[in-house]
Amino acid sequence: MKKVAILPKLRQQILPNAIEIGARKGGTRALLKALTLNPNIFVSAKEIHFFDKEVNYRKGLEWYRRRMPAVPKAADTIVMEKTPAYFVTEKVPARVHEMSPDVKLILVVRDPVKRAVSDYAQLKSKSPKMKPFESYVVNGYGNVNDKENFIRIGRYCEHLDRWLKYFPLSQIHVVSGEKLVKNPAAELHEVEKFLGVKPVISEKDFIFNKTKGFPCFRDVRVSNGNATYNCLGKTKGRPHPNVQKEVLDKLYAYYRNYNARFYKMVGKDFGWPK
Repeated sequence: MKKVAILPKLRQQILPNAIEIGARKGGTRALLKALTLNPNIFVSAKEIHFFDKEVNYRKGLEWYRRRMPAVPKAADTIVMEKTPAYFVTEKVPARVHEMSPDVKLILVVRDPVKRAVSDYAQLKSKSPKMKPFESYVVNGYGNVNDKENFIRIGRYCEHLDRWLKYFPLSQIHVVSGEKLVKNPAAELHEVEKFLGVKPVISEKDFIFNKTKGFPCFRDVRVSNGNATYNCLGKTKGRPHPNVQKEVLDKLYAYYRNYNARFYKMVGKDFGWPK
């Protein structure tokens, strides 16, 4: 009897129909990796920086499309990339809208003070000679240095306001970085619903890594019939500096009004310290 060749499912590269736009050090990498547990969600391997970097944007949408994963032709397939710089770069919302006014956007936010400290810790790990955190965020007059990038990124309401000029809030799903750590399955369930895919991610897909202080998620690869867990890279969960309490108090006071405005914009209180 003649064997019939089984053809692989037709695959294609398409422009993303969902983009994780930020925020930096909010939990974007963890969210993106965990979403791959859903078989209908496909993600780019790297941050592409298409919309924020001129050298890439000038290469055109075809160049951008070719950096997407090859996916099966199906109506419920989600193709996603993440570049946290998109959220804070002024020209990006208009460029994304020009590509697709229907694209779904995901924003991950966390306590802006802790986000700033985490941002600093990452940079210092690459440049050990950096000055203490306090010297960057407080100026010579004892005030918060609002021109410092660590600080600017955490003014979420200002950045979101630019996106809302091009996209309705219904197309932007905001994820709590804190809840993503404490109850990842619940947060991911909401993301799945937002993306319009069948929710399949559950509590059994996660275990907690006490050393790093982050959940590890089940790897889509299975070894010897046993699930393996991905705890992200060694750069995640790195030690943070001990910041002077008076500086932390200044930062929390500084962000108070920005946070309140952000809560009102998205209709959700994230409960960050005041």
